Amino acid sequence: MEARVARISIAPVKALGLVHPDEVELSRSGVAGDRRFWLCNSEGRLVNCKTHGELMLVRVAWDEETRRLALSFPGGETVEDVVEPGQPVAAVLYGLPHPSRSVAGPWQDALSRYAGEPLTLLWSDEGAVDRGVGDGAVTLVSQASLERLREEARSEEAVDGRRFRMLFEIDGVRAYEEDEWIGARVAVGDAVVSPVGDVGRCVVTTRNPDTGVSDLETLKVLARYRREGRTEPLPLGVHGTVVVPGRVRVGDPVRPLLGALADPA
Repeated sequence: MEARVARISIAPVKALGLVHPDEVELSRSGVAGDRRFWLCNSEGRLVNCKTHGELMLVRVAWDEETRRLALSFPGGETVEDVVEPGQPVAAVLYGLPHPSRSVAGPWQDALSRYAGEPLTLLWSDEGAVDRGVGDGAVTLVSQASLERLREEARSEEAVDGRRFRMLFEIDGVRAYEEDEWIGARVAVGDAVVSPVGDVGRCVVTTRNPDTGVSDLETLKVLARYRREGRTEPLPLGVHGTVVVPGRVRVGDPVRPLLGALADPA
C-alpha cells in the first residue's frame, strides 16, 4: 500500500479548534496562517489546552489574504471582523522572545468571557509553532502509530489524530515508520521535507478534541512502552523543516527519498 496524506490540520489560532483544508502550500516557514495567532494570560504566559481544554471547541475561520477572522463558540456566539495587526509587543513563547503584535477587535473579549479569565490575543509575525519556524515548520504522524497507541491503551475507540494537532496524518506505513525518516528527506505531495526530531507529548493529548475533557491517558501509556525517543521523551510523530516548498493535497503520495540526507540550506 502506497503511503498517502490522510488528513491535513492547521490551527489559525493556537489552542483553538483545528481546520482541515483539502490542500496547503508549504513554504520554508510552513503553512501561511498556521498558528497565526496565540493567546497569553495576564502574566504574559502562553495559554493553551493544558489548562483550558474548552478552547479547542471554538471553531475558527481565517483567511490569510483578506485577514478576516471568525470565531464560533459552543453556545452559538460568533464574532467576526477583519484583523488589523497593532503595535509590536514584548512577547515570550517557550522561553524565547517571539515577534508578535497586539490585535484589536471583538475576539479577545469573547475569548476572555468564554475562558473565564482575561486573555490577550496576539498576532504572530512568524507563526507560533511549538519548535520554531524552521524545525517546527512541518509535523507528521502515521495512522498506524495512532493505532498502536490504541492497542497499548487497550481502548475500543480509535485514537483520533486531532489530539496530536499534527500538520499531516499519513496512511499506508508501519507504526513509527515516520521515526525512521529523521535525518532523511521525504517527498510529500509536491514538497520535500526533512524530519529532524521526535515530537514529545504533553497533557493536551489526553483531551478529547470533541469535548475538551481528558479521557485517554496518553502520557501514561507512552511512558509504559515508549518513554524515550531519539530527541524527546514520550514521542509520537516527528517534526522537521521544509527543504523544497510545494503544494500538498489530501491523498498525495508520501515517499522517503532513500539515500538523500537532509540539507535544509
